[in-house]
Amino acid sequence: MNTSLPIIRLKSERQPGHPWIWSAQVQKPEQRIAPGTVVEIQDAAGRALGHGFWNGHARIALRVLSSDPGQIPDAGWLQQRIDRAVDLRREALQLDRHANAWRVIHSEGDGLSGLVVDRYAGTLVIEYFAAGMWRWREQVRAALLRHFPEADLYEFAEAHVQKQESFDCRSSEMPTPTQVEEYGLHFHAAPGVGHKTGFFADQRENRHLFAELARGRNVLDLCCNAGGFAIHAMAGGASSAVGVDMDPAILEIARANAALNGVEARFEQADIFDWLRQAAARGEQYDAVILDPAKLTRDRQRVQGALKKYFAMNRAALEVIPPGGLLLTCSCTGLVSEAEFHDILRRVSAHAGREIQILQSRGAGADHPVRADVPEGRYLKAVFCKVY
Repeated sequence: MNTSLPIIRLKSERQPGHPWIWSAQVQKPEQRIAPGTVVEIQDAAGRALGHGFWNGHARIALRVLSSDPGQIPDAGWLQQRIDRAVDLRREALQLDRHANAWRVIHSEGDGLSGLVVDRYAGTLVIEYFAAGMWRWREQVRAALLRHFPEADLYEFAEAHVQKQESFDCRSSEMPTPTQVEEYGLHFHAAPGVGHKTGFFADQRENRHLFAELARGRNVLDLCCNAGGFAIHAMAGGASSAVGVDMDPAILEIARANAALNGVEARFEQADIFDWLRQAAARGEQYDAVILDPAKLTRDRQRVQGALKKYFAMNRAALEVIPPGGLLLTCSCTGLVSEAEFHDILRRVSAHAGREIQILQSRGAGADHPVRADVPEGRYLKAVFCKVY
């Protein structure tokens, strides 16, 4: 037993099957332990199970960092985990050959619960989801700068996370907008400003594959954000591309991205339901369609509403896809499982009287690894389909 650390004991004698341990699963400690403290974890019989972050104010009371009772997470441990994460991207995956924008650390997927780091060329965006990682912020910065010595670091945590986890993160100064590169194409990026970053690295491999499949086709990019799919498709030999999004600011970035890459693409501001209804009435057809909406909910109580909206969007999209057309439909709502998303396509197929053939069901790139015991890490669903 390591008597130098506070001890948190579980109510059960069974080893947890998940690195998140809920407050209802632990015995309340006799003394107050500050949120984010590293503690020793024991089962109900007093057997050591490992170490993790404690937070008595959060629903996730324990975030298991190590299941080896003899391994105490500290600055050296953190450095080793970050070294391992960077080595995966640079050496094993060799991401620098194709892009300078990729996920450096993917929370549980890299054994670093509560920490996400994204690279945008010379800028690293560090997002904290746990009080424990926020308490380690100086060590996190130091470990990252060993690998990216010239990088500008931007740190933040969303307000609802700070409230749930009981820590106060004062974001650092907003980084300068930059350009990123992927597969020879260039995109404007403004790290640190939410969805208007203009670039989502998790779709990198899906953009590349879609461009190959869309060669010679008429492309429709729904919820197009900064036009990544449309621009990749045009650069890859698509015959035309139209992007539709509600956000006028992001569409200006999309137009700038098209100009930056010397491709012709049209971008229109509209609600996709209205746009699709009018396009169908005009008899327009698009034989390569992407549907990539923003996350629909973070609330488990609203998942059914999100499923209904996914159904409606996909059903509307079928009205402009001719037989033999390609549909790439996506969901980044982590609370919607891959099985539920596939079931939506089954129901859309039945409702429309159209055959939907799933070619591939993919997720984020390999720089977003998923632990086998944390399926929540596989938030992105990208389903490539043929429609008949």
